[in-house]
Amino acid sequence: MTRDTKIQVAALPLRKRKGKTQVLLITSRETKRWVIPKGWPMDGVTDYQAAKIEAFEEAGVDGRISKVPLGHFDYEKRLKSGGVKHVRVMIYALKVSTLKRNWPEKDQRERKWFSPEAAAERVLEDALKAIIAAV
Repeated sequence: MTRDTKIQVAALPLRKRKGKTQVLLITSRETKRWVIPKGWPMDGVTDYQAAKIEAFEEAGVDGRISKVPLGHFDYEKRLKSGGVKHVRVMIYALKVSTLKRNWPEKDQRERKWFSPEAAAERVLEDALKAIIAAV
């Protein structure tokens, strides 16, 4: 990780249905590709708490979040200026207990539950694929 690397936090929403683990993915606002809820760290809260807040805002889920990251993935974020910034995303498991009917970004995103294998196939980042496939 370089000095210029920025950190983001993400939640990996999980639930059990009929004894099988499911992963919740959401669509990104601009490209509509499948992603997990993520955002920037927030003043006054821990990174795992910020990831939980992002999961509610972007996916309408709540539950118990892990205090220890499952892992991370890196990507290049395109800036409005045309530049690129290297970002490391720390991923926290979120055991979903509540799925809201309404949430802040409901009209901007889709959400859908997948098996870990199907979810891993839908995301682009190799390190994220590996983390999802391992849950």
